[in-house]
Amino acid sequence: MSEYRALIVDDNPNNLGVLVQLLTIEGIDATGLQDPMRLSTVLKNATDFDVVFVDLEMPGVDGYSVLDHLRADKRFQETPIVAYTVHTSEINAARNRGFHSFLAKPLDAERFPDQLSRILRGEPVWSVQ
Repeated sequence: MSEYRALIVDDNPNNLGVLVQLLTIEGIDATGLQDPMRLSTVLKNATDFDVVFVDLEMPGVDGYSVLDHLRADKRFQETPIVAYTVHTSEINAARNRGFHSFLAKPLDAERFPDQLSRILRGEPVWSVQ
């Protein structure tokens, strides 16, 4: 999967590090963004991403605002944008707002490779485990 690139937007450095590590194990080039207020700068200087993971609760901006910002950029019209959060009660709101998929934190390292593969194939994954 080495030709794939992922963007992760998460203010928690531990969660960000875990997801970067899981993606790296799968051969995905991962870019982490801890400050969602810098999203425009990262997007301006970056090439396309094949998947984006967005935490739903961050200081100053929530994941739904990040989703709206990404969807306003034509490069992300078809990109799977995945909500990943400890707030599993948000699964229906995330689906209704237009997220492609939903993964609960903590991520399950055993299940993640299959979930990622399905997401990259365009198949939505809605998991609260």
